[in-house]
Amino acid sequence: MAESKTDTKSSNQMWGGRFASGPDAIMEEINASIGFDKKLFAQDIRGSIAHATMLAHQGIISADDKDKIVHGLNTILSEIETGNFEFSRQLEDIHMNVEARLATLIGPAAGRLHTARSRNDQVALDFRLWVKEELEKTEKMLTGLIAAFLDRAEEHAESVMPGFTHLQTAQPVTFGHHCMAYVEMFGRDRSRVRHAIEHLDESPIGAAALAGTGYPIDRHMTAKALGFREPTRNSIDTVSDRDFAIEFLSIAAIAGMHLSRLAEEIVIWSTPQFGFVRLSDAFSTGSSIMPQKKNPDAAELVRAKTGRINGSLVALLTIMKGLPLAYSKDMQEDKEQVFDAAESLELAIAAMTGMVRDMTVNTARMKAAAGSGYSTATDLADWLVREAGLPFRDAHHVTGRAVGLAESKSCDLAELPLADLQAIHPDITDKVYDVLTVEASVASRKSFGGTAPSEVRKQIAFWRARN
Repeated sequence: MAESKTDTKSSNQMWGGRFASGPDAIMEEINASIGFDKKLFAQDIRGSIAHATMLAHQGIISADDKDKIVHGLNTILSEIETGNFEFSRQLEDIHMNVEARLATLIGPAAGRLHTARSRNDQVALDFRLWVKEELEKTEKMLTGLIAAFLDRAEEHAESVMPGFTHLQTAQPVTFGHHCMAYVEMFGRDRSRVRHAIEHLDESPIGAAALAGTGYPIDRHMTAKALGFREPTRNSIDTVSDRDFAIEFLSIAAIAGMHLSRLAEEIVIWSTPQFGFVRLSDAFSTGSSIMPQKKNPDAAELVRAKTGRINGSLVALLTIMKGLPLAYSKDMQEDKEQVFDAAESLELAIAAMTGMVRDMTVNTARMKAAAGSGYSTATDLADWLVREAGLPFRDAHHVTGRAVGLAESKSCDLAELPLADLQAIHPDITDKVYDVLTVEASVASRKSFGGTAPSEVRKQIAFWRARN
């Protein structure tokens, strides 16, 4: 294993001559971040290679030193990736761990790497690169989830189910239409991800501690090398900004909320009382005492992950809310929240994509439930407006009386005799029965974005073209 341990003396050397003695155990414990920021090793090394290359191009360091630095950094990258690198808590963070190992590998040339930069802009770069990559990963995962819903929507464009408000039966809809509601929701999440990538697409490196640098650096060169659109434009804001991390957590919280709503519906739908869907054993667990139980644990855990993500957002907002410009050590506490939320979001999207593709839909049970609760009452009111010429408020009143009569007879609206309906309003004819079925109800909702199968298929085609 590569040697990178150090004693307190060498740790102080990394700090410089200002500190005569090392921190005690408590200070080391609170100050060290290597336990979590080692996750940034690839971004740290990538940024250092771009920085060294720029320094050599500008004549600030020699080409020979640059070559040694780049070779040493690639060696360290290989050591970390293969598990042959020993991280040291005494060296505090990923930056110092890499720099100390680089000094061991190439000697004095390693000391030239930190020319014209600070750990302040270095960590801003590493973290921004990591968040950008995570957002790109999230975008792909959301695209996969949307694709899963499009497949189910196409499969069930005509499958009738009850639509709910207040979790009470409202009007018949199709399951395909319901699936497309989630396509819209996760489509907005993906749009927010894309906007966030655009917002953070600026390179922090070169802002140095907070004031920029007197060296003739080329920040546009490093920005291009690192895949950023351009460098940041204010050095103070650069090192004190964590908006990109907060925006990521905001996006994660909103997407998590959408995932949680979907999870809640799956939990409800999979109960024996609803029986709309069934999850396979791959996404369910049993009970330790009740052998008949099949619990939708995957959905329940997705629902719970949202709480962790929300907590991460609140934590980082609270960390940042009272900080004066520019950098403060408080900002070391920004990464764990983002790392945890990213892991939770990835797992939740993957689990939900699997469940959407896995679940068996009980269309017969859905159709039977679609007609419950007098769900075609609005269709009766619309028929009275359209065919009998009643103002809608009058039609609403007539329909309410019809529903009351059906309740008293314990039957559906379509089962009421014509004579009973005509006793409520004489202009009702037998043609009214054509609109009192759930199939007729959904077929009539042809307004743009409505639940009619023809409209659902139009929206599926729209989303397939843009997915």
